[in-house]
Amino acid sequence: MNSENTLLKKQESLSFSENIAPRVSVGRRGLTLIETLMAIAIFAVGIEGFSLLFMRAWKNNSYTLEMGQSSMAVSRGVNTLVGYLRSARQSDNGSYPIISANDNDLVIYSDYNRDGITERLHIYKSNQNILMGVTNPTTSMPKTYPTADQEVKTIAVRIVNTNSEPIFYYYDKDYAGGTTQLPLETPAAVADIRLLKIHLKINIDPNRAPDNIEMQTYVELRNLNDYDRIH
Repeated sequence: MNSENTLLKKQESLSFSENIAPRVSVGRRGLTLIETLMAIAIFAVGIEGFSLLFMRAWKNNSYTLEMGQSSMAVSRGVNTLVGYLRSARQSDNGSYPIISANDNDLVIYSDYNRDGITERLHIYKSNQNILMGVTNPTTSMPKTYPTADQEVKTIAVRIVNTNSEPIFYYYDKDYAGGTTQLPLETPAAVADIRLLKIHLKINIDPNRAPDNIEMQTYVELRNLNDYDRIH
């Protein structure tokens, strides 16, 4: 009787072990090598895509920021230039305030640094730069101005106006601001000029978006108004 009971318990124990063995085995099963490699590959592809997206966004934001900084720098330079042009006046030897006026080249007299001496200012476009040559009069009498620029200053950089897009436009005393009124033909007759327009296009890399930033301003040559009463 005892031996039968013992045998019956062993059979029940063996049956119970067989029933739970598969469950224990499944619960402890890990990732295979192939599954691990596939997971790593998917993770690597995700990281690469995120990196490319981040780099593209960073480049676009960096370019936009540089464009903004360039336009601000050009704006400061143009505002400074406007002050010089607005104060154009007779030279220290009595010459007319404007010497010559072309599409991308303008020569005037102005006391640009307010030292009481009238300098000759040569403003022109060179490649993608707007430059200003400054020439002081001689100290001897009668005063004269050397023909070459004595000092050259940079007014603006990264200017992409084409040859058909002048940086200077000139208008006479009859200009009323209408869009149909054409500027004076260049080289302009200096005695007719009363107002000029500065038009600049800025782009740090014309081969990339965004498009050019355009800047435009009008300058009234204050001291030339006196000549209206002479003609």
